[in-house]
Amino acid sequence: MLQEEFLNVLGISRENPGAFAGEWRQPSGNWIDSCSPHDGELIGRVAASSIEDYEVAIEVSRAAFGEWRNWPAPRRGEVVRQIGDALREKREALGALVALETGKIVAEGVGEVQEMIDIADFSVGLSRQLYGLTIQSERPGHRMFEQWQPLGVVGCISAFNFPVAVWSWNALVAAVCGDSVLWKPASPTPLCAVAVQKIVQPVIEANGAPPIFNLVVGHPDPVGEALLADRRIPLVSATGSCRLGRRVAEVVGKRLGRSLLELGGNNAIIVTESADLDLALRGVLFGAVGTAGQRCTSTRRLFLHEGIADEMEKRLVEAYRQVAIGDPLDPSTLMGPLINEGAVDEMLAAVEKIKEQGGEILIGGGRHREGVPAGGHYVEPTLVRARHDMPIVHDETFAPILYLIRYRDLDEVIEWHNEVPQGLSSAIFTTDVRESEQFLSPAGSDCGIANVNIGTSGAEIGGAFGGEKDTGGGRESGSDSWKAYMRRQTCTVNGSGELPLAQGIRFG
Repeated sequence: MLQEEFLNVLGISRENPGAFAGEWRQPSGNWIDSCSPHDGELIGRVAASSIEDYEVAIEVSRAAFGEWRNWPAPRRGEVVRQIGDALREKREALGALVALETGKIVAEGVGEVQEMIDIADFSVGLSRQLYGLTIQSERPGHRMFEQWQPLGVVGCISAFNFPVAVWSWNALVAAVCGDSVLWKPASPTPLCAVAVQKIVQPVIEANGAPPIFNLVVGHPDPVGEALLADRRIPLVSATGSCRLGRRVAEVVGKRLGRSLLELGGNNAIIVTESADLDLALRGVLFGAVGTAGQRCTSTRRLFLHEGIADEMEKRLVEAYRQVAIGDPLDPSTLMGPLINEGAVDEMLAAVEKIKEQGGEILIGGGRHREGVPAGGHYVEPTLVRARHDMPIVHDETFAPILYLIRYRDLDEVIEWHNEVPQGLSSAIFTTDVRESEQFLSPAGSDCGIANVNIGTSGAEIGGAFGGEKDTGGGRESGSDSWKAYMRRQTCTVNGSGELPLAQGIRFG
């Protein structure tokens, strides 16, 4: 699909308003440029939201919540079902825009939109399953139960690497829970956010629903800071770096609001002596090279048992030589560019630190220039022979750098695995059930996600997604993560003619 074609399908023009508050707000004069990571060329511009735009958007969101919370949850689910259908109609075009604006390959871009569709389907079913509990009362003639009520306006701050899926994890679940959502997307990917708003809003209007989804495209200051400090927003869900998460936790926590944080990952795979190496190779390759290492679940550390380390290193070097790097819209490409020149600089600086700390570059380590435009932000996928205690290994470099670390004992390597600050995703490749059970035991992986014989990337929407330690502790998407978007209410109904107190207390 040609660039002009899918932009037209999505209603994207050269210049686009960046604030939606029940209707598109007129541009204020300041613009955010969206440039392709592939060649550095301008794709389009989005007007930066002003603080006045934000104020209108939050008030519209509050008013929408006041109406939407009274819609029966299954009726809310029907609206979300139609949003899923609208996304199906625009799947290829939106997926291509994701690839164009982020640099991830088109298969991953389309896959991200499919994730939105899947979470819409999940949320439709959820709209009939917002269950409470009946609790036995100690007082005669009393009924005690728990129920869940809509929370309010949910603030959603998303990252550039998943510019549409993360919004859907939050917005579509929050919608069936009865909340409205105010979205501040990442500045490098504003066109994706505008496109999503243009897809969902006609569905909202066709159903006579209030404007529950609103948008402010803007810089962290003033718009982002205003959202964090706003007491009208009971929950802020933020995806991004650990540095961002600390700021969110500080500002939202200071006003005693709730935050749902999905932050960094320094994810590792352990390959044991009994592992199926063909299977492990495929899992490691996608985990480390997919999205050019710009996933929070990207594989960054690879622990190899010394009995298979030489063979696995040999296979990895050969596989890395064959990675097709180039235009993310070309179906034959396996790895696209990094998001911008700053990301390239950070990777190259990390490579210098690796050398200073005694790491050995096996392949890669520099810019990739062959067959790509001069203005593109391309790097070489990099394999490093390293030690577990190198300081750089404990940092998350958002780039395709994979550290190969040899080990002898599973107990010891699990300690090495857990010694980093982050705790998002983890995996072990083994055919020994005792090794897999040890990895999944309380003394095993300390991450929010622990896999056996699959890699660290590619989580399904049915399971709650999130991690521990510096990853923030949040959970999104599946399972019972819907509870983050609602408030729990314990209720007691007295159906008797008496007024007994709990714990047998007598008063008066």
